[in-house]
Amino acid sequence: MSLLQVQDLSVIAHNNGHDVTLVDRVSFDLAKGEILGLVGESGSGKTMACRGLMRLLPSPSLRVQGGAVRLAGQDLLALDEASMRKVRGGQLGMIFQNPSSHLDPLMRIGEQIAEGIRLHQGASKREARLQAIEVLRQVGIPDPGQRIDNYPHEFSGGMRQRAMIAVALGCNPQVLIADEPTTALDVTVQAQILRLLLDLRDRRGLSIIMITHDLGVVAQTCDSIAVMYAGRLCEHGSKYDLLARPQHPYTAGLIDCQPATSSGHALRTIAGQPPLLDALPGGCRFNPRCPQIGTLCTEQLPDLAGIGPRVACHYPLGDRP
Repeated sequence: MSLLQVQDLSVIAHNNGHDVTLVDRVSFDLAKGEILGLVGESGSGKTMACRGLMRLLPSPSLRVQGGAVRLAGQDLLALDEASMRKVRGGQLGMIFQNPSSHLDPLMRIGEQIAEGIRLHQGASKREARLQAIEVLRQVGIPDPGQRIDNYPHEFSGGMRQRAMIAVALGCNPQVLIADEPTTALDVTVQAQILRLLLDLRDRRGLSIIMITHDLGVVAQTCDSIAVMYAGRLCEHGSKYDLLARPQHPYTAGLIDCQPATSSGHALRTIAGQPPLLDALPGGCRFNPRCPQIGTLCTEQLPDLAGIGPRVACHYPLGDRP
């Protein structure tokens, strides 16, 4: 049974008197202990979809519309704001893309972890501090009893990322959303952070949504993959099936762009640019860039269909001669 069920989630922006759909009817399930890779180019709607399911949108001009988000059977979109605040942090945690801008520079690291523990668990100041030290130990901060009183600027980039993970994990959430958790880190530290997330999944039974554009990260860590393009899911399936036998031309293009698949030749690219969300092409949104466009592609918007692997394409690659 799925721990998290997202059904037909949309995020709408109201700009200059008209609405623009940023995330269009996204649906996926997440099982307990599963790591889902949410993949796509910058601007495809990955982060916005996750902020929408958390009801943590960055602007009052944005709103979640329609659908349902069920966490352990509870519809988060039906909760009032006070109830939703208890879910965020307590049951849903998020690691933001840039820890330097999401850790308060004027608060000690330990205070930032303990704040959530006291809010969600009703712990005393002393109890929250002890739990914060333990969480810092779990995420690999050396000498956590001393480093708990440091400020963010006293941590390296990798340690700030670990501290951000500790803040998200302080209340032992069931689901963790990791937004580009290895961005701007060197290769060695990236590997350490990915190993840490896998270890936390194994020890805590944590479910993780990994937002990334790096298929190398997905191949190392994820169990399943959902590919987004221009605000919609275009393919969703197990990691092994999707990477070995992609059905959507966009997914195949992303895989071909990886250096490991270039075999010493010039890197392949996907021609063109993603469309503007307020000026979408007719039919399939990928059709202006698709190398295998067919008759229906400019006439009808394909739905995400299939049993097991799902693909939103009129002419899936496996069906072509």
